[in-house]
Amino acid sequence: MQQDIGDMGPVDYLIVEFPGSRMTGEGLPLLVDLVERGVIRILDLVFIRKGTDGSVEVLELRQVGDEVDLTVFEGASSGLLDQGDLDDAGAALAPGNSAAVLVYENVWAAPLARALRRSGAEMVASGRISVDTLLASLDAAEATTSSGGAAR
Repeated sequence: MQQDIGDMGPVDYLIVEFPGSRMTGEGLPLLVDLVERGVIRILDLVFIRKGTDGSVEVLELRQVGDEVDLTVFEGASSGLLDQGDLDDAGAALAPGNSAAVLVYENVWAAPLARALRRSGAEMVASGRISVDTLLASLDAAEATTSSGGAAR
């Protein structure tokens, strides 16, 4: 059953690189927990590997590694990602590394998004603050405060 786009929350993507194509699976139970609690809904999960020649190949779940059971994610494909998207994702990787490309709906935000749409509001921009930028900003604020300056 296809969900009405007007009922959905914001949709985001992540590209998580695994140096040396080594994936331990440590984060997977946390991802499953987010889905089970209804925080997110996985629309697509694709694993890719970037060859030393720069080519990008899609990996079958069984090719990702023996240490990790990924069968819970079989069939997680909405068709949003095409080869061009995966090639773009691969451009972010170092040769010889693999990655998970995850597209997910922020289900937690769907009621807010519906209410805003009903009132005529629309999202005109979104973004993400990197952890490095956040830490640098917090360090600068702490330095200002500890040196006697007023924090803004």
